[in-house]
Amino acid sequence: MDEQTFQQKFTELLNKINELPQSQRSPLEKLAKETQGKRERIQQAVSELQESLDYLRLSVKYLVFDLEATRRENAYLRRLIEQSNRDRNTQQDDDNFIDDSDAHGAD
Repeated sequence: MDEQTFQQKFTELLNKINELPQSQRSPLEKLAKETQGKRERIQQAVSELQESLDYLRLSVKYLVFDLEATRRENAYLRRLIEQSNRDRNTQQDDDNFIDDSDAHGAD
């Protein structure tokens, strides 16, 4: 129920309560005021929850963005390490070839 409909129905209820004899009116007026107060507290709580959810959604978006960036960075760094290892292995193979050539040339 939207706010306008609630207020309209609540006003109708208060008008009907006011038509009752005083002995019946007092407890019903008290209940009506309590109901209105509870509704206001519920609306405030819902509003705060919506704000919290909005903040949570934004935080999750930032975390997902950060996670994706970290994954890309990790993949890049792994490629660099693999390339460095390949270059080192190639250099060692070249050094071994030179060492082998020197050893065979001395025979």
